[in-house]
Formats: sequence, structure tokens, C-alpha cells
Amino acid sequence: MKKVSLLALLFMSTLMTQAQDLESILLAAKGDANKLTEAYISPAMKGLIYGMNSGWYHTAKVHKKLGFDIAIGLNVSMVPSEDEIFTISNLESVNLPSGTVTSSTVAGSRDGAMLNVSTEVEVNGSTQTATTTFQMPSGISEDLPLNAVPTPAVQLSVGLPYKIDVMARFVPEVGDEDVKGSLIGFGFKKEITSIFGTLDRLPLHVSLLGAYTNMKVNYKMNESAIAGSNQNAKFKLNSYTVQAIGSLNFPIINIYGGIGYSAGSSNLRMLGQYDLEYDGNVSVTLDDPINLDFDASGFRTTIGARLSLGFFKIFADYTLQEYNTISGGIAFSFR
Repeated sequence: MKKVSLLALLFMSTLMTQAQDLESILLAAKGDANKLTEAYISPAMKGLIYGMNSGWYHTAKVHKKLGFDIAIGLNVSMVPSEDEIFTISNLESVNLPSGTVTSSTVAGSRDGAMLNVSTEVEVNGSTQTATTTFQMPSGISEDLPLNAVPTPAVQLSVGLPYKIDVMARFVPEVGDEDVKGSLIGFGFKKEITSIFGTLDRLPLHVSLLGAYTNMKVNYKMNESAIAGSNQNAKFKLNSYTVQAIGSLNFPIINIYGGIGYSAGSSNLRMLGQYDLEYDGNVSVTLDDPINLDFDASGFRTTIGARLSLGFFKIFADYTLQEYNTISGGIAFSFR
């Protein structure tokens, strides 16, 4: 199975290749296939949302007019242990086995469960019972740093008048004929230290921050295990965060932190025609079988530190939220 790495989209390109393994889930019939796919891939969707909302700052102090920095960082959102597996019976499906049958999510380390399927399908205008056995996809935790969902980021920040910084993350559409992805994000930081009076004489800086990210990945299934046509997977993500941030800026060490709110949504679709083969020569064709929406939101608290060596900065922070996130990187800052 081909794994294609995209600049700043490394994890999603690896994840989208898992769509090949997800094809076996289609044998559970369209309704159950959506439930199983949602349960399997949900930790990755949440981790991406929380990760994309992280690493936007390493100080509350804004640049002077036209000052700027370029930061290269990595956010890793750690998946809670309870989200590494899911229980089939909790999906409330009528076609899948009852009882305590568990399977790995994408963030787990176990092999997927073997499932026996018996479902009613329409064949040539009549209803038939289709039966088969398939295995759920296994987890990919061994491919993940710290068993966490990674989100790399390259970011440019520029100072404007009135103590404002604008920030941008941008990856043009990159990849090849099989996998293509793009990312764009914008942030806004306004320093408000002066409204606290004498605080502006201290090394303390206070700012308000807002940021938004959009990511898209398209994966073409050229090596499909199931016959059909025009098979591909599409992923879209939108996330945003609003935070109040503060920092103590000393000549070499900078201590920073923030409190705020993160939220986002994503959509995963498997499109095209899929010709499913069941026991007893029963054949069923599905069109555009998977269409799933995911949401994540919650309050967040961040604490971090930055080491300043002239224009060269090294930073790292830890965020408490539903999926706790570690962020770190380097920055080249001027003015």
C-alpha cells in the first residue's frame, strides 16, 4: 500500500491510505459501514482539530511595525486510552454481532475484529440475505509519535500598527496523482497590555488571539481491493480557536500561557462505485457509500517556555484539553 507524505500534511496522507483498508467495512452494508467507519476514525478527526488549533503563539508580545517571524513547529494531540478501542454493540446496529465485541480505532495498536455479517440487500428488485466475514482495519499507533495525532505547521507572523500581529499558515496543493492536499490558516493577535495601566512597564504582555484553519486532502484509490469505478476519498477540516494569552518576556527566557476555547468540524467521504461480493454469489453495488461529519470542541489551558538566542527562538508548550497537546518548534524572529 502506497504511503505518500505531503508537506505539513504527513499524518493525513498516511491516514487517507487507510481508506484502502476501510473498504472492507463496506461489506457491513451502507448504514453499518458508516457507523463502523465513524467509530474507527473518530480519534484521528478529533486529534487533527485540536492539533490545528495549537502552536499559534510562543509569546504574547507583538512585533514592531513590519517585524516578523517564521516558525516551524509540530503539534501532537495525545489520544486518551479509552479512545484506542471501541465496542461494536455500542453502535446500536441491527446487523452486527451483539455482546462485548471490541475493535481497534485508528489510534490503537490492536488488530481489527473479525465480524460476521448477515444483512438484507436488494438484488434485481428482490430482497436477499447476504452473508460474509471481514476484518476491521487495525490501528496505526506504531506510525504515530507518542501515540498521538501529529499536525506540523509552518507559520509566518507580521507586525502591523496598533500592536497587532497577523499570522498565516499556508501549504499550496501538493502531492501526486494519488494524494493531493492543501492547507490555509489565518490568525490575529492584538496586544492589550496598555489597558492595564502600569503593567506595560513590566516584562508582562497580554494579548487576545483568534485563529482559523482549513485543510483538504483528496486520495485516489488506484489499488482498490473492491471492484468498481471512480473510487476516491475526500477529507475537509475547519477549525478555530479564541484565546487570551500572556507572557513574561525576559532577555533569554520567555514564559507564556493562555486560556481559551477550541472547536472545529471535519468531513470524510468515500466516493465512487463499489461492487461488493457476498457468499453465495450475491453481488451488490454501492455508490458514494461513506459520508461522515465529525465535531470537537472544548476549553483549553496552555503553559509553555521559549528560549531566545538573538533572532533564533526555541519553544515548547503543553495544552490541557480533551486531547492534551504538546507543541514545539523553532522560530526566526526579527524586530
